[in-house]
Amino acid sequence: MQFKTLAFLSILSILFFTGCDSKNENKDRTEVKENKTNEKIITLKTTDNKNLNITIKDEKIIFKDYPNKIVLLNFFATWCAPCKAEVPNLVSLQNTFKNDFAVVSVLLEQNKKNEEVIEFMNKYNINYQVTNSADNFIISDALGGIKSIPTMFMIDKNSSVFQKYVGIVPFEMMEMDIKKLLVK
Repeated sequence: MQFKTLAFLSILSILFFTGCDSKNENKDRTEVKENKTNEKIITLKTTDNKNLNITIKDEKIIFKDYPNKIVLLNFFATWCAPCKAEVPNLVSLQNTFKNDFAVVSVLLEQNKKNEEVIEFMNKYNINYQVTNSADNFIISDALGGIKSIPTMFMIDKNSSVFQKYVGIVPFEMMEMDIKKLLVK
């Protein structure tokens, strides 16, 4: 009996500390708009029908809608257990650092109805922006492709990637990174 319990806990911890496969197979995506300065301009649609404007240029991820804020760009799926497990941490970080910090979640699921995503957001009390459009896969590709979820990028106030997280991340680690960036 102890062996079964130990085996179960081992499998559970492996699933918990790793991510889910992102299942990124959408072939019918629109192309990234690229101008002469090698900027990639991406517009994502949020669940509340707002446009979120992102520019990728010279290894910077510029959120025009969040000037002078630290942004946590979170790639997730509603079916992913580790993604669900970290939602309370993201909600708490959003509440704690709301003046200097924003979470932006990018849904990596195809053909998910907005109503379903909003239902998910309500179930988990999500208080941050969630994008839901076919263009979500464009930003994934622009950042080198997201191989597993959750994957997050902590972006400082100067639009530089400070940290990349793959898999579930302890609240304390993200909190510590935000505090480092606030004094920077």
